[in-house]
Amino acid sequence: MKKGILLKSTISILLLWLTLASCTSAQTNTTALPATIYEFEMKSIEGTMIPFSVYKGKVLLIVNTASGCGYTPQYEGLQTLYKTYQKDGFEVLAFPCNQFANQESGTEKEIAQFCSVNYSTTFQLFSKIDVNGKDESPLYTYLKTKENGKFEGKIKWNFTKFLIDKNGTIVQRYSSSTKPEEIEADIKNLLSK
Repeated sequence: MKKGILLKSTISILLLWLTLASCTSAQTNTTALPATIYEFEMKSIEGTMIPFSVYKGKVLLIVNTASGCGYTPQYEGLQTLYKTYQKDGFEVLAFPCNQFANQESGTEKEIAQFCSVNYSTTFQLFSKIDVNGKDESPLYTYLKTKENGKFEGKIKWNFTKFLIDKNGTIVQRYSSSTKPEEIEADIKNLLSK
């Protein structure tokens, strides 16, 4: 009798475990990341959705930014790169983020105005996002985990940069302290291919 109860309990636990495992698997599939960067769609700072498919065939520099950071003057270098190479198929995609010492606390309108007035930016600014944690943008999950393991890991500060080639492959991750002009040779190399 005890063996029968033990057997029924074991079977019940096994069935419960299998049911939970299949639910977890189903949840994982619904939150799967896109296969390519071109499948993303992100909200611009003006509030319109921009499909990343418009960037196919271009070299991209994706940067998390902030208006009150010691690295904020890098906006100038980013604008110089954009102005110099945009005609050749280069785009800067800037994502304001307030996760590091609350250095981007403004509204989208305030951020856009700050960048325009202080740095005459003409490259694409997007709406404020999180780049780490439970509310992190799926784009940053993709950038930090996709393809090459050397790009994995949390974003440590504002102005971390990802360089993407014309095929949508992440080719390099640069730290906050890497100035935009230090990336210029890599950009020129990718544009020439």
